[in-house]
Amino acid sequence: MAEMNDLERVISNLSGFNVERALGRTATLDQIPDDLERGSARKESGTSTPSTTTTPTLTSIDDGMAAEDDDPNLVGWDGPDDPQNPMNWPQWRKNVAVAVVSAITFITPLASSMFAPGIKQLMVEFKSTNTELASFVVSIFLLGFAVGPLFLSPASELWGRSIIYNVSNICFVCCTVGCALAPDLNFLIGFRFLSGVFGAAPLTLGGGTIADVIPPQKRGVAMALFAMGPLMGPVVGPVAGGFLAEAEGWRWVFWVIAICSGVVTLMTLLFIRETYAPKILADKAARLRKETGNAKLRSKLASTLPAKEVFLRAMSRPFKMLFASPIVLFLSLHMAIAYGYLYLLFTTFPTVFEGQYGFSPATVGLAYLGVGVGSLVGLLAMGLVSDRILAHYTRRSGVMKPEYRLPPMAYGAPLIPVGLFWYGWAADRNVFWIVPIVGTALVGMGLLATFMPINTYIVDAFQTYAASALAATTVLRSIFGACLPLAGPKMYDALGLGWGNSLLGFVALLFLPMPFIFQKYGERLRTKFPVGFE
Repeated sequence: MAEMNDLERVISNLSGFNVERALGRTATLDQIPDDLERGSARKESGTSTPSTTTTPTLTSIDDGMAAEDDDPNLVGWDGPDDPQNPMNWPQWRKNVAVAVVSAITFITPLASSMFAPGIKQLMVEFKSTNTELASFVVSIFLLGFAVGPLFLSPASELWGRSIIYNVSNICFVCCTVGCALAPDLNFLIGFRFLSGVFGAAPLTLGGGTIADVIPPQKRGVAMALFAMGPLMGPVVGPVAGGFLAEAEGWRWVFWVIAICSGVVTLMTLLFIRETYAPKILADKAARLRKETGNAKLRSKLASTLPAKEVFLRAMSRPFKMLFASPIVLFLSLHMAIAYGYLYLLFTTFPTVFEGQYGFSPATVGLAYLGVGVGSLVGLLAMGLVSDRILAHYTRRSGVMKPEYRLPPMAYGAPLIPVGLFWYGWAADRNVFWIVPIVGTALVGMGLLATFMPINTYIVDAFQTYAASALAATTVLRSIFGACLPLAGPKMYDALGLGWGNSLLGFVALLFLPMPFIFQKYGERLRTKFPVGFE
């Protein structure tokens, strides 16, 4: 029995997994995926044995959890096949959870940019000519994206993911309605900020939800769908918003967002069940206390610290992960710069395609489709190759590592500087309009090839604190996405479209060696700079 418990602990260790040593026998390659899935299920559940055993389990000392669960009053899963464990849910239920989370993750970034084409109408209605203020009305939403994760991530560790999704969705709908009814500019800015705060919930928690229900070797498609939202939402938004604002006015943009988010809110209320293992086991322990009268029963994953202390530690964890882990810092910085480029490009599209190519205010939104089509191509490619590459390297080495998620990024990220050079100089020389749009499509492919591997790597490498790790990346990239576009007009005025986009491309070139470096040294850095555990 003790030998089997050692087996389970070794298999559940995602960052270092030797199949033959763990199984104590010769393992065939076709056994690896099954062993990985069983190990990942135990890792996600936070325990390696049924609740009736007294086997030590790996838990977080940082959150005040016991290092060993030899107390008979501790409550865990009823065996490795417990249907309450999200890893053991039917596949259709897992698919529904991923689909709903991906839908929410698409709607909130959609709201960040859908309003942009109507900004001129807004400024006329409120009698303002301040161009910086006009840009700020759009970018304030992304500042909300930066603030929201700091509260939503720790709240989810106290009360679970489901309630945070539902409360955030309802508040997002209410704030969007507030934007539609705004009587003045200050009122609108305030509700735009709050919309961003509550809209950050799926960006922060979505990766954790996927990690709760999908084993590591099968996460490629799910993470591709999750990564689509932050990229496709801002692209689709201006396309629809341009026609809608011209036909019905800027307020109807917010009404449409409210309607769409209301539908997704109902879907979440109806179909999303709790996936966070500590919350599920806490509810199970509470139910058993009521049924048995044993007041000493508690979850294996329950913290011994006061709720306030747990919240404060969870609130500081994204910063700890961002600044104590070189991997999280540099990958977050890479993603932040790429995300900032996306919004920075958007600031040039109306000027370029209306001024130089004669697009109307409505049809100028179609220029954003280049990035959208490129992102879709990248989505399909990453969804197809991510899990296959992971399986290939795992079979070759017998060890599954999060670093095996990075090879697609190494070959896809160079499309960002290539696309920036292409778009910048084609627009600068006033080449036929389809040529610069093809350049933006290359940027879109590179963005997806950057976003998805980073998100999947972070979820695989920091499974226990996936929400906190994603919160760190979301905060940084949202700040860049909000601030870089404010500097864009002056940069392009000084350098022009050709050299302005070339400057962005040269900066992007500096990050190209990163996936190669982390693929080779990532495991060493993760072990040398551990985060999340004390």
